[in-house]
Amino acid sequence: MKLLIFLGSVRDSTPPQPARLGHRVALACQKYIEEHMQGVTSQIIDPLDYDLSGVFKPHFSYHQKDAPQQLSELAEKISDADGYIMVSPEYNHSMSPALAHLLNHFGASRFSYKPSAIVTYSAGQWGGARAAVNMRNFLAELGCLPVSAMIHLPKAQEVFNESGEFANQVADKASWQTYLGRTLNQLWWWMEATRKQRKACDPRKLVKDFRTAPSQRNAPN
Repeated sequence: MKLLIFLGSVRDSTPPQPARLGHRVALACQKYIEEHMQGVTSQIIDPLDYDLSGVFKPHFSYHQKDAPQQLSELAEKISDADGYIMVSPEYNHSMSPALAHLLNHFGASRFSYKPSAIVTYSAGQWGGARAAVNMRNFLAELGCLPVSAMIHLPKAQEVFNESGEFANQVADKASWQTYLGRTLNQLWWWMEATRKQRKACDPRKLVKDFRTAPSQRNAPN
């Protein structure tokens, strides 16, 4: 199974804390996957690797031959994936604008009928938990419904080092592994279940994707 870890930050520094705190969190998730989620490969999707600085135009708005190669390659990765982890800091009680901007470039049909997990973090005491409320609605609209358990990481710079390993001062690493596993193992279960069901029954034969306008979802007049 394939899992994409979306990093929700474009900061290359995080004063006064160490640079790219979210990258530590994403690496920590990836390490847990490698060690505990059998048969799953993962890739971190970093918005700094994509040039999204121009006028907003989502991938599905281009003619196929004219779409930027980077967007087309990521679109295929999203379609091929069996699940997603969304790693986000909190901005004004909401998810990262960088994460929302990146995800908004792709249609919901690429994400749908697959699960996701919400991971939030902060340099302070709240762990980005309030952003997760907003993220549940956003991810549900994309069709990659989030699992019920979530990961919130207060003072993440004290939990993980730059390699995504537990920091030296973390005394009870086993409890942290259990905490991460509560969400990520739930994600693994749903990935396995939805993957099997997509093969057994094509969901798009039951519920057609709208192709021309969102009004196709409306109730009849």
